[in-house]
Amino acid sequence: MLLIDRDFKRGGERFAIPSQGEVEGKLAVTEIVSIACLREVLGSKDDLATAKLRRKVLRTLRQRFALMKLTREDEIAAAEYALEFFDAALEEARRH
Repeated sequence: MLLIDRDFKRGGERFAIPSQGEVEGKLAVTEIVSIACLREVLGSKDDLATAKLRRKVLRTLRQRFALMKLTREDEIAAAEYALEFFDAALEEARRH
């Protein structure tokens, strides 16, 4: 994230490029939050609810992509990643 007052920050906050640990930490948070939410939402293991949630994720992504003005290739890659992430989180949520 670009910060105007970066020079006054301490530690890694003053660098323009995040550290690998910062990126991994944010990914871990995303994974943990998504799994916790999926466990709550999909507690009944309802396949129709899962399909509806999956469609909602894709619809929301398309709306966000339109605002971001991504290329078509980047949109496709991000949507594929989102579905892989969704399926992995769903599998993990249903395992417990």
